[in-house]
Amino acid sequence: MGAPAGSKAADQLEIIEASPPKKGRKGGGARPLLFVHGAFAGAWCWAEHFLPYFAQQGFRACALSLSGHGDSPGRERLDWLSIDDYVNDLEQAVSTVGGDPVIVGHSMGGFVVQKYLERASAPGVVLMASVPPQGLVSSSLALAFSNPRLFSDVNAMMHHGRVSLDALQQVLFAHPVEVEKLRACYRRMQPESQRAMWDMSFFNLPHLRRERCPPLLVLGAECDILVPASQAEQAASYYGTEAEIFPGMGHLMMLETDWQKVADRIVEWLRTLKPDRA
Repeated sequence: MGAPAGSKAADQLEIIEASPPKKGRKGGGARPLLFVHGAFAGAWCWAEHFLPYFAQQGFRACALSLSGHGDSPGRERLDWLSIDDYVNDLEQAVSTVGGDPVIVGHSMGGFVVQKYLERASAPGVVLMASVPPQGLVSSSLALAFSNPRLFSDVNAMMHHGRVSLDALQQVLFAHPVEVEKLRACYRRMQPESQRAMWDMSFFNLPHLRRERCPPLLVLGAECDILVPASQAEQAASYYGTEAEIFPGMGHLMMLETDWQKVADRIVEWLRTLKPDRA
């Protein structure tokens, strides 16, 4: 499996990309895809499975690292970055990728996509284990009361980017993960902007009346303790649709053992969208 190609100058956002083979493309006029990662992560979380797989299915698949994440600039001012800054990043990435992409947002990335829809339209949006329009308060309180130690570990990860491998396994995955894979994930994870977390809790929640809602696919994970399945269902209800919950799966749906089931469902849904004939 070839590694996705990078696309970044020193002062630009990191965008990595996997392109479909020139021969035997299955996409047939399909729009490109733009993947937006969640908190503590970067474009790297899509690179192992999703980008090459969607490229094989005929889609030009691109993943963005938001400011202060991955190899994008801004790490030194991470705690000052807001959700609006991340929305600005997404606007820039949409322009850079071109082709009016379908946008796939995971966790915090899904929240950023919802805020983006207050400014711009999209031909389609997938929300994966996304922070719901109601924000983080409900899920944070539920975790704090049900598992105070794990809640403390999550906060430590936000502030210091440090957490035990056991906690990382419990927070992000439902299936057991090989130690080396956990270590690789740990090495790549990072702190998150405290300002952005406050925005997602209280200060900058989405406004449905302002959003230009496109065709929407909402996916959740049965064993997700960061964004519980009930939160995915709330988000779907907010947008007048139904969530699809994947059994036996944790928060990092794109890196879970059954990641291909999620990818295949997205491909199936993408085929129902109006193709780009421009």
